Amino acid sequence: MSNQYNRGTISATKPFIPPIDEYQLKVADIMNRGWLTNQGPCVLELEEKLKNLFNVDYLLLVTNGTIALQMALKALKIQGEVITTPYSYVATTSSLLWENCIPRFCDIDPETFNIDPSKLENLISSQTKAILATNVYGYPCEIEAIQEVADKYGLKVIYDSAHCFGTEINGKSILSFGDISTISFHATKLFHTVEGGAIVCQSKEIYDELVLLRNFGHTSPTTFGSMGINAKMNEFSAAMGLLNLNYIDDIMSRRKRQWDLYKSLLSEIGLNAASYKFDFNKAYFPLVLKSEAFLLHVLSEMEKENIHLRRYFYPSLNELSFLPIYDACPISEDISRRVICLPLYHELSEMDMRFIVQKLASLC
Repeated sequence: MSNQYNRGTISATKPFIPPIDEYQLKVADIMNRGWLTNQGPCVLELEEKLKNLFNVDYLLLVTNGTIALQMALKALKIQGEVITTPYSYVATTSSLLWENCIPRFCDIDPETFNIDPSKLENLISSQTKAILATNVYGYPCEIEAIQEVADKYGLKVIYDSAHCFGTEINGKSILSFGDISTISFHATKLFHTVEGGAIVCQSKEIYDELVLLRNFGHTSPTTFGSMGINAKMNEFSAAMGLLNLNYIDDIMSRRKRQWDLYKSLLSEIGLNAASYKFDFNKAYFPLVLKSEAFLLHVLSEMEKENIHLRRYFYPSLNELSFLPIYDACPISEDISRRVICLPLYHELSEMDMRFIVQKLASLC
């Protein structure tokens, strides 16, 4: 197959780019207004459209998904130990450390890669203040079980839903759950604003606090209601988001077709993807290989073909060298050493996908 079609480099991921002329028109409007940031009209419009899309009352756009997590912790006044997942991007853990919280790691479900609710209570102490769980690869955690534990012990719940644009549970956006949910709009996500993110909360009180936090604590040009930070999205990022929103149905339907094709092709060669119980946005395609040594061999051989895979997530976050406490998480540690994410993005062709799987088959 490699000699039968012109194949360039296959990236691990690639952002969706709307038509350039459409973005140029948006940029021209912004430049003519001279209103580049500080809750300009593009930001306000995108916030309103996302609130309607997710059917939520309180949503704020911010500069990125990491600051969204830090603001969530600050707004909920979380200090002390926070039970979290070892299987996520490093930002989930580093946000806790930046806010002077102590991460305690709960191992994961080997089928979904999400935090295992049955293991939460073993980590709860008098110092535990919250649970910070990631909806990994866009697939929802066991929301009800986590909330049951939180209610029993009086804990706050924050969801890192960085991957979750479009994921729903029983017809409700995944962002509707927990005290606060956050999402990333980084360029590699299904929906992006180049850089950016959002915070969704359940109460007006917390929303008002987040509004202050996002803009230095300003209550007026010369007064301040609390300590804050600069987490405002700019107009150029919001403009990108407004355009991408016009294409999101096509983006998501294509991604699901691509995901399902990978699953079908891999099953033919004896490589089985995760078997998920519920439909979700299928933002990423993780594949757990038989050993770390085999994974490294696959990466090396794929690179020779200019096919770039991603070790996502690696390492298991409980093994980071700068943590104050080590919590053993054998399932996460094992999976993180053996998992790769296959290339998955809007422009990826079916022929490219078949070539990737064919190459995998030759290595097995």
